[in-house]
Amino acid sequence: MRMVAVLAVAALLGVSACDAGDDDRPTPSTVEVFTWWAEGGEKAGLDALVSRFGADCPGQRFENGAVAGGAGVNAKQELTRRMTRKDPPDTFQAHAGAELSDYIDAGQVRDLTAYYDAWGLRGVLPAGLVDDLTVRGKIYSIPVNIHRANVVWTNPAVLARAGITATPKDLGAFLGDLAKLKAAGVEAPLAVGRDWTQLMLLEAVLISDLGPARFAGLFTGDTDWSGAAVTRAVADFVRLLSYANSDRDTLDWPQAERLLIDGKSGYQLMGDWAAADLTAKGFPDYGWFTFPGNGATFQWLADSFTLATDAPNVSGTECWLRTVGSAAGQQVFNAAKGSIPARTDVAPAGFAPYQQSAMSDWRSATPVPSCAHGSACAQPWQDALNAALTAYSTRRDARALQADLALAADRFIRR
Repeated sequence: MRMVAVLAVAALLGVSACDAGDDDRPTPSTVEVFTWWAEGGEKAGLDALVSRFGADCPGQRFENGAVAGGAGVNAKQELTRRMTRKDPPDTFQAHAGAELSDYIDAGQVRDLTAYYDAWGLRGVLPAGLVDDLTVRGKIYSIPVNIHRANVVWTNPAVLARAGITATPKDLGAFLGDLAKLKAAGVEAPLAVGRDWTQLMLLEAVLISDLGPARFAGLFTGDTDWSGAAVTRAVADFVRLLSYANSDRDTLDWPQAERLLIDGKSGYQLMGDWAAADLTAKGFPDYGWFTFPGNGATFQWLADSFTLATDAPNVSGTECWLRTVGSAAGQQVFNAAKGSIPARTDVAPAGFAPYQQSAMSDWRSATPVPSCAHGSACAQPWQDALNAALTAYSTRRDARALQADLALAADRFIRR
């Protein structure tokens, strides 16, 4: 089986070489890598990965196709324009999972399943992750990292002043601690931002009330969005929002995080990129725990790289992808960026304490994808859920919110 996979990859590269020879064009030696990593820890991680690529792939040159701004929104818009005019980069960054669906359906990315077999990736990536990456029996991207979405960040000094010294074990205990903070005069016990950050919070509540299997079933049609368990989760979500800042719909996540840093909040639910950001902003004494009631569930999102169907330099891109998927590439990238390797065989030495904790959990926890970050649902579905949450902020009608969530599922689940 392994030999078949190796031959498949070799055949793919052979086709590229023949195509180049047929029209007498020289094989290109530049690999354009399209990302939105233009500053901060993301740029530091990319620079480290590029250095590794240079060592792994002599004769190939990295071309930075980064488009800055908008947390990836600007880059995705530019990528769509380039794909439309058939001017793709060799490879582009995307959130692994369902976010790639439109590119797959349009035939704009190549099947990379043979690479997984030839490079032994199935043996070092969790089986649940590989399952989530598989679309109709094929895999179209290689993850370079893992972020965790279901993490609560704390200001320990604020909690201590309210007499909170223990981590809440379930959602009821968490609501009780939020009430203690409110009684102690904390302005906004739970720091919350706009639309997608609220979707992250809702997803964490859904995991607590449904469990990981039924939560994942919400995005496959196996779990009913109109069911009693979702009704309970929506009610719990509404109770949590009663402890949030009133201006949440106007804030992005770093602005909500500022409430935590300034002592105006005790908690914030946010992805684990917050760890590096809190440290960079001079607040290294934060605390963290998995969202109460999520148990040993690791809600993941991953940055991954593709091979564009019309990539000018297939062989060079293949070498980039091999570096992306390698233990050495993932070690240098994630140590700089603040995320963790998707591979489970990378040693924790050299990583920050939070990262080491997350790496340990990643090896043993149950992985579930995140719709808020494209691993569980494609962008149009995510937009519909964000719109439902925005509408709730105006109407404050929990039953209407659940109905909107169910309507979105009916529109986008592939049956």
